Amino acid sequence: RGGGGRRWGDTDSVSTMVVHDVEEISGTQPSYGGGTMVVQRTPEEERSLLLADSNGYTNLPDVVQPSHSPTENSKGQSPPTKDGGSDYQSRGLVKAPGKSSFTMFVDLGIYQPGGSGDTIPITALVGGEGGRLDQLQFDVRKGSVVNVNPTNTRAHSETPEIRKYKKRFNSEILCAALWGVNLLVGTENGLMLLDRSGQGKVYGLIGRRRFQQMDVLEGLNLLITISGKRNKLRVYYLSWLRNKILHNDPEVEKKQGWTTVGDMEGCGHYRVVKYERIKFLVIALKNSVEVYAWAPKPYHKFMAFKSFADLPHRPLLVDLTVEEGQRLKVIYGSSAGFHAVDVDSGNSYDIYIPVHIQSQITPHAIIFLPNTDGMEMLLCYEDEGVYVNTYGRIIKDVVLQWGEMPTSVAYICSNQIMGWGEKAIETRSVETGHLDGVFMHKRAQRLKFLCERNDKVFFASVRSGGSSQVYFMTLNRNCIMNW
Repeated sequence: RGGGGRRWGDTDSVSTMVVHDVEEISGTQPSYGGGTMVVQRTPEEERSLLLADSNGYTNLPDVVQPSHSPTENSKGQSPPTKDGGSDYQSRGLVKAPGKSSFTMFVDLGIYQPGGSGDTIPITALVGGEGGRLDQLQFDVRKGSVVNVNPTNTRAHSETPEIRKYKKRFNSEILCAALWGVNLLVGTENGLMLLDRSGQGKVYGLIGRRRFQQMDVLEGLNLLITISGKRNKLRVYYLSWLRNKILHNDPEVEKKQGWTTVGDMEGCGHYRVVKYERIKFLVIALKNSVEVYAWAPKPYHKFMAFKSFADLPHRPLLVDLTVEEGQRLKVIYGSSAGFHAVDVDSGNSYDIYIPVHIQSQITPHAIIFLPNTDGMEMLLCYEDEGVYVNTYGRIIKDVVLQWGEMPTSVAYICSNQIMGWGEKAIETRSVETGHLDGVFMHKRAQRLKFLCERNDKVFFASVRSGGSSQVYFMTLNRNCIMNW
């Protein structure tokens, strides 16, 4: 349903990746089901990656120092699922037999089976409209795709990989943010830190509080959150959270570890926007949008900048742009469509209303396109996306069409967008909407985007009232656009 003679954004064919079957992970690790597809690397490559991950951000110190105990295996620890032992294959993509959660599809011509091994060929899956996932043969997931002696035309390090942490969280994971190399995880019942630098130990930081959204601002010593039963905008000091783990600063322990921004309740969404040396905090409330700006010392807090009340639509998603380095505009999504507010005048107007949809919509993402002076956007809602400018004019005769209704949509640093659906994870070009790659789920499951940095994308399984787990996908920096 795109209407207007626009063409669909995905016109690429996809084909299956060839994988190896390997032995199940040995030892006393319990079986968690749905093991993870991983790319094995040599010990030298593993060490270089570890050093890069730990030291790549000199201004983001690790909260917890790496642990090297080979025997440490407590209940709270959660190393990523991968094959142990010293049997590294330098060029093999591996998958536990019958346990892989994802089957990967890539552009044709990248992976070519070779050799005289026992190969089960799979034909390219081409839908009637090029790459529409709803026309792909999902039942291909029921069979194993095995090549005993694969020959890749690209090195294995160019292949994206997905890993899963063993730790099962007892309540639904709602959000997460990277703090150094470690991951802060917000759930229905509290805030925890997943130590990614060592054995994957999980530290409880705050209990019996719901965390809906969070962002780490390391340079300001802040963790911004929407949390609590009343959805308040509460800001925690990172030094206070660090001391809850290390217990090495009595002075910090005596101080209150958090404060609130304003006196707002019922916050639905916020966005931190950095422009030159200014940090703005844009907050969506029930029928209004508040804009705060960071005031440095001696204030050292977010202070009220602008307020826009009595909006015609309830903001569910909010962002801020600086047009041509001069004009500030709030962009927000509602159940009716997408709208803008001119910050100087306070005037509001509609940017895009999907009139072809009779019911209410779910806005997923507001993505400002690079090199457009903050003037052009990709607006994602339901299973579609449109390209418009900040004045509501359609700028591309393309409707991005996801293969299914995504639960999350996110822009990643490779100039791509990712959509998480119940049947697959899709990666597309943000400029054209063309399909770049697909990870098919072995079984239907709800996944939620958490956060991303450089070549790592974190997401979680979403099981209301049940356990949740953290996944991360690694996209090789040099080859993200080629897989």
